[in-house]
Amino acid sequence: MATSLRAYVFLDSLQPQLAAHLCTTCRGYFPVPFVASLFVEIAPGMAIHGVIDVALKQTKVQPATLVVERAYGMLEVHSEDKGEVRSAGDAILAHMGVAEDDRHKPRIVSNTIIRAIEPMHAMILDKIRFGSMIEPGQSLFILETEPAAYAALAANEAEKAANVRLVDVMTFGAFGRLYMCGSEAEIDAAASAAIEAIKSVKGKDQVSKQY
Repeated sequence: MATSLRAYVFLDSLQPQLAAHLCTTCRGYFPVPFVASLFVEIAPGMAIHGVIDVALKQTKVQPATLVVERAYGMLEVHSEDKGEVRSAGDAILAHMGVAEDDRHKPRIVSNTIIRAIEPMHAMILDKIRFGSMIEPGQSLFILETEPAAYAALAANEAEKAANVRLVDVMTFGAFGRLYMCGSEAEIDAAASAAIEAIKSVKGKDQVSKQY
C-alpha cells in the first residue's frame, strides 16, 4: 500500500497557547512558544515511524507528538531553528517521494459560533478540555477539519489574530477539532483568521470518506 501525504503544516511561530496545549497532551519533547513547528499526517498510520526516523536522523528537530491511530499517523517536530524544521520537512517529503502540494487540500467539515454559552454547556466542556476553561456567557468557536492535522494551523492563526482562549484542539484522527472561547468580537476575528488559513492551503482535492 502506497503511503499518502494527508497533511503538511509548517508553523513558523508556534503561539503560546498552542505550545502550552502540546505540552499538556504530548509525551515527547515539550515545545516552547515561538519555535518553528511541523505537523505531518499520513496514511497508513504505521508508516509514520519511518517518516519520523528520517526527520530525526537527518536534522536536529525534537518530536513532541507521535500518534498511530485507526487509519492515520501524525507527528509534530519543532526547533528554535526554522531551517532545521524546514530541512526535516524536506527530508520527509523526499523519503515519501512527494512534494508539499501533494498533501490533501483541507476541508472544513463544520464551523460554528455559539454566542453567550449556557452555564451547563460550559461546565461540560470544562470537564473534557485540555486547555483553558470556558466561562458561561462567553462565545465559543468550534471548527472541524479534514484531515485532522490542519486544526493546528487553524488554532495557531486564530491565536495570532485575536485575544481568545484555546479550550481544546485535536490534531489526529478522522477529523481535527478546535474549540476557542472569548468575547463575541474577538471570537469573530479568530474564526475569520482560522477559516482563511484553512482555505489558503494548496493541495489535492480528495474524495471524503464517510465515518
